[in-house]
Amino acid sequence: MTISIWRYSHLILALASGLFLILASVTGIILAFEPIQSASESHQTVDLSKVSVAETIGIFQERYDEVLSLKVDENDFLLAEVVTHQGESKRIFANPQTGEELGIPKPQSKLFQFTTNLHRSLFLKGVGRFFVGLVSFLLCLIAITGLILITKRQGGLFKLFSKVQRDYFEMRYHVIFGRWFLVPIIILAATGVYLSAEKFSLLPSTIVIHDTVEPEARSNFELSPSELPVFKAMQLDEVRSITFPFSEFPEDYFEVALKDRELYIHQYSGDILSDRSYPFTALASRWSMILHTGQGSIIWSIVLLFASGSILFFMYSGFIMWRKRVKSTKVQKALEDKDECSHIILVGSETGNTFKFAQVLEKALIEGGKSVFVSELNAYTTYAKAQHIIVLTATYGEGEAPTNARNFKDLVHQVTPKNQLSFSVVAFGSLLYPDYCRFGVEVDELLAAQERFDALLPLYKINNQSIGAFIDWSKSWGNETGVDLKIKPFEKEKKYPQRKPFEVVHCTEPNEDKTYLLRLKPQKKTKFQSGDLLAYTPEKEGLPRQYSIAKVQEEILLSIKRHEFGVVSKALAELEQGSIIRAAVIKNKEFHYPKYAPEIICISNGTGIAPFLGMISENVNNKPLHLYWGGRRKSSFAIYKEYVDEALNSGKLTRVNYAYSQDAEAKTYVQELLRKDKSEIAKKLNAGAVVMICGSIAMQREVLDVLEQISNVLLNKPLSEFEHQEQLKMDCY
Repeated sequence: MTISIWRYSHLILALASGLFLILASVTGIILAFEPIQSASESHQTVDLSKVSVAETIGIFQERYDEVLSLKVDENDFLLAEVVTHQGESKRIFANPQTGEELGIPKPQSKLFQFTTNLHRSLFLKGVGRFFVGLVSFLLCLIAITGLILITKRQGGLFKLFSKVQRDYFEMRYHVIFGRWFLVPIIILAATGVYLSAEKFSLLPSTIVIHDTVEPEARSNFELSPSELPVFKAMQLDEVRSITFPFSEFPEDYFEVALKDRELYIHQYSGDILSDRSYPFTALASRWSMILHTGQGSIIWSIVLLFASGSILFFMYSGFIMWRKRVKSTKVQKALEDKDECSHIILVGSETGNTFKFAQVLEKALIEGGKSVFVSELNAYTTYAKAQHIIVLTATYGEGEAPTNARNFKDLVHQVTPKNQLSFSVVAFGSLLYPDYCRFGVEVDELLAAQERFDALLPLYKINNQSIGAFIDWSKSWGNETGVDLKIKPFEKEKKYPQRKPFEVVHCTEPNEDKTYLLRLKPQKKTKFQSGDLLAYTPEKEGLPRQYSIAKVQEEILLSIKRHEFGVVSKALAELEQGSIIRAAVIKNKEFHYPKYAPEIICISNGTGIAPFLGMISENVNNKPLHLYWGGRRKSSFAIYKEYVDEALNSGKLTRVNYAYSQDAEAKTYVQELLRKDKSEIAKKLNAGAVVMICGSIAMQREVLDVLEQISNVLLNKPLSEFEHQEQLKMDCY
């Protein structure tokens, strides 16, 4: 059974029952407060497991003229029906050891009465109960299909509670809340179905039928109920209710309902006249009521409260996800005729996000003068004038193909291209999962094995849908084909925090790499940490530029490279001491100094060293902290030297490893340093060290390849396992 069946079933069921689910959820939220309110009343003063039934009966018969019944309710409160010595009939909560009245049961409030009737029958009596039961059944199916989808997305049942891939708010928390609340929702829905079936008499009877046995003839009927051995051996916490004999005739008896059975007990001899266990349906009915309403448990009532509320959130977030998916997969085609296009973009996407990359690539190719046809991988066929095929594909679940790509492997063997084609595969995935980009790897290997396909570029993997990485790939593709691709970021508009004033403390002159340091002092109270981002918007442009922050002596230190055609980098480089700029601090919690880490490995190149300069100063306990940095030449490091030397002298920084890519004597890249120290890095990772990466996307890719080799070969673990344990943090651009 394919994932698409589960997804469409999930969607159709939700759409079909939407209005009823909203009503059920809202009323469920209100009704969840009723058992909480009842349980919070102080009608219990003793531990019922330490009080015998005989003791309680004796006390009540002394205190009252007549006792009609005793009942232990869901909250373990003792409810008694008695007649006082003044002849007044009363129904009271009482102390089981003294018989003292503790309160009188309150009638259900009008709000809860109204809500209960709406929740159970929609004020439509039998017809309404049928619809409520049907919606409960549909909700059960929705929750089950949802649980299956989340399990597939996370890569299996055992990884259900592993870290969730970063995505937009609605999708991310649809998964996060789903993991916690789908099981309570299934319980809520299944018990609702059971209770509805019971109301329509669709289940076997719950009535216990007794066959009474006459007691042995005895002359001594002088024992009082409080002296009967059967009651002395019975504790009050075992009892649900006791109905007292109607008269003093021997033919009348005690009716005792325990947790699992009912007893008829002779009122004088204590003989058990009948002992019948409850049928399964009776126990199931009782537990269904408890689990569905939360009676007797404040904790479970709170769980039901949040579960009911989560249904409303799931409906909202599910609708947003559906709309985004539909919108994303509507690709505007430059030419409708596939046989007239030279460039074919084939997309494999489960959620629709990969289509966004296809859209910006299509637009860039058209602007570059190329004819483009965009389609799903499942629609792969022949293309008469095609020269290049570009595959953009995600991986779903445990290395599976997305729904719209599941037939592609078969189609490749069935369809023979009309021309010799060059191909490039861009695989999207998340390092959170062990099967990182696996389907993309399989597609790349499959096409490479076909005679009519020639690889233009090696497989390119992109983590967490990074638009920066995609732009990096597009540059490589453009260099190979001679097409100048201008990829425009499609990131959604962000609501940036309020801009605040910052004073320029110092700005260094750009070095030979055109890199400079800018130091800023907040003019208003501003909270920030190393690893956060400073967003600065130029006056003539609306798109903010973001720079990684180093917090040094309560000031912000930025490392910026001045670009020849850069508007912001030029403007900031020309700021004078004392100048005021307005910018916003964006929290970047995923890239803060890891206080929990026993050891830290910082890997960076170029200006990516900036946040680490601040984090090193946070290492007040002098934990082992290692810095790997890559630059063009030795002189490139000069502007950072004073900060690094101070950290080395104070013991906050353990070691620095340099790599110079344009050094005539020893040309080296950061990843080569890591490969050289692979055994040491493997030991540190295994011991809980945290690896932090900041710098260019190109550097990140090379470093991740090395770390994957270290993890797989030396530790026999996927790198994703360390990311799950928050031992791998990245902030690359």
